[in-house]
Amino acid sequence: MIKHVVAFDVSMGKSTMVIYNRHRQCEFEGEILHNRPSFEKLHNTLQELKAQDGQTPEIVFEATGVYSKGLERFLQDYQYAYCCLNPIQANEETKTMRRQKTDKADAHGLARTHFRNERVHTYVEDDYYGQMRAWSRYYAELDAELNHLHNRMHAILQLSFPELGTLFSTRSALFLNIVQLYPHPEEVLDHSRTVIRNRLKQNTKKNLSLQRAEAKGQCLLEAARLSYPAISRNDIRCEQVRDYARRISDLKEKKEQLIKQMVTQSGISSTNVLSRNRRNNSCSNYRGVRGHPPF
Repeated sequence: MIKHVVAFDVSMGKSTMVIYNRHRQCEFEGEILHNRPSFEKLHNTLQELKAQDGQTPEIVFEATGVYSKGLERFLQDYQYAYCCLNPIQANEETKTMRRQKTDKADAHGLARTHFRNERVHTYVEDDYYGQMRAWSRYYAELDAELNHLHNRMHAILQLSFPELGTLFSTRSALFLNIVQLYPHPEEVLDHSRTVIRNRLKQNTKKNLSLQRAEAKGQCLLEAARLSYPAISRNDIRCEQVRDYARRISDLKEKKEQLIKQMVTQSGISSTNVLSRNRRNNSCSNYRGVRGHPPF
C-alpha cells in the first residue's frame, strides 16, 4: 500500500515538488533547486518519510531531457527507486499537462494519478552502458562534422585549386597538409621543387620518404602549371579552405584518440567498436540489451 508519493515537475535547474499522503491529500508543495544543498535537504525529507512509514515513498516525475538528469543522478546515487515517465505517458495519465514546464498542476497531477496507476519503477542500467552510448554519440558527432567540413573544403577547392582532388586521396593526411600549404596554384609556383619536397616531408606526421616527397612535389608543380583557378590567391576563401583542412586534421586525430579510449573502455577490438558505431548510428532508437554494450 502506498503511504506517500513525492512528485516533481522538472524544469531547467529546479523542480516543483509535492508530497501526498495515503489519503491523497497534499502535505507539502514547494520548489527545490538542482544543487547539492537542495538535494541533501530532499534526501533528509525522504529519509524522514521512510522512518515514518516504514517504507520508502513513491517518487515520480516526467522525463524532460537533460533537465531531469540531475534529479535522476541524485536518486540513483542514494539508491531511491523512482518512476520516470515519458511525456506521452504522463500526458495520457494525467490529462492536465501544460506546455509550460513550471506549471505546478503537473506535479499534483502526477502525484494524484500515481495512486490509481500501476507504474513500473525505472530500470537503472549499469553506468558502463550509458558511458558507451555517450562515446558512440560523440563519435557520430565527430563523423558528421568531418563530412560537413569535407564537403565545404571540396566546394572551395573547386574554385582555388581543383586539380588537388584528382592528384591525391582527399581523405589522406598528405592531402590535408598540401591544402594547408598550397590552397592555390600560384603558391606552388612560388617555390622550387626542392622547397616543395622539403615542406611536404616536414609537414607530414607519418614517415614520408624523400623520393616519395619529390614525386608528389613534381606532380603538384605540374598540376599548378596547368591550373586556371576561379579565384585569386588573395581571396579570403583560400584562408578559409586552409582552416577547413586544419580542422579536419584535428578532428581525425580526435577520432583516433576516441577509438582507442572506446577500445580500452569496452575491452573489444577497434574493428568491433567501429562496426557497432556504424550499426547504432543507423538505429537512433537503440537502447541496449542487458549484457551487451549499447554502442
